[in-house]
Amino acid sequence: MLSVEYFDVECPEALGGEYYKQIANDVLLDQNLLKVVNKLHIFIDPKIPVFIAVGVLNKITTVVRVGDFANVNPQEGKMTLVISEETYLAPMLKIFWERFGKEKVEQPDRFTVILYNVPAQPKEIEEIVVADPSVSLHKDLIYALRCIAPEGFRLRSETFTGSKFLFVASENTLAEDISTLVREKFALMGEVPP
Repeated sequence: MLSVEYFDVECPEALGGEYYKQIANDVLLDQNLLKVVNKLHIFIDPKIPVFIAVGVLNKITTVVRVGDFANVNPQEGKMTLVISEETYLAPMLKIFWERFGKEKVEQPDRFTVILYNVPAQPKEIEEIVVADPSVSLHKDLIYALRCIAPEGFRLRSETFTGSKFLFVASENTLAEDISTLVREKFALMGEVPP
């Protein structure tokens, strides 16, 4: 079931490493993240104490625009949008209300939205971004890594740069030489840190 190209858990205690590998696999599976994580290396050392997770994400789905799920039909003084997918209707309406005002947006039924005298061309309406999957993906991944990290490791640092991510947690103040460990863990995956 694991579709991750590289997945390893490094721990001074072999049995502890196996348990954490199973925990990480279960959490990523539960959060539907196995399909988006390409490489993951987790390092746990309870003596330091430190938890480091570094990885690379698969290409994230592109943003969702109005034109991806609605046809924009311009008419005199209004634009009628015919909705083919309701999933993004609520966020689209919220964006329209904020941008144009509620008085210029009408929804006569669940598959139709009418915009009255809005200061935008049909092409501009089609290009409005309604959802960005990467935003929720990053939140979901941070949540998953917090679940995987040992309990009590409350001091955390996380970084996302492009497709690469870094999550460090500890009970104590994080040591300044943690960057050396991070570089080593990225190198084990054949990657350069962000």
